[in-house]
Amino acid sequence: MSNVSYYTEEGLKKLKDELAQLEQVERPRVSQEIADARDKGDLSENAEYHAAKEEQSLLETKIAKLKNVVANARIIDESQLDTSKILIHSIVKLKNMTNGMDFTYTLVADSESDVRNGKLSVNSPIGKGLLGKKVGEIAEIQVPNGIMKFEILEISR
Repeated sequence: MSNVSYYTEEGLKKLKDELAQLEQVERPRVSQEIADARDKGDLSENAEYHAAKEEQSLLETKIAKLKNVVANARIIDESQLDTSKILIHSIVKLKNMTNGMDFTYTLVADSESDVRNGKLSVNSPIGKGLLGKKVGEIAEIQVPNGIMKFEILEISR
């Protein structure tokens, strides 16, 4: 079953660039390491060979997963999104009801998530709890250390 994920053009380009890097640079490098290690003789006791084969296996797994993500990625036309409620790619200004602090987050796909830069995954507990909420509503969100309450102050694109 495919998991469709929604991205900005910038986010999808970043994924495609990473995939190209893995396929065109990393894959040939690892293949060369395997060939070099193989030339050193007895493979049963060749730690370099086994390490390179392990790296190749991990790399191929990562490439396959990334190809799947790119194949199921869709670009969102943000101009068509409803700004009256929180959706993916909404920029949300929140007030933490416990400590009174204001935060601004953009809800994004998992692979674009970067909390330090204000990009929160829609699949995180807070992201899920905010989806569908409107300005003025209080979102009560179950997080690992209890329930957090956020007032929705503003929604934009």
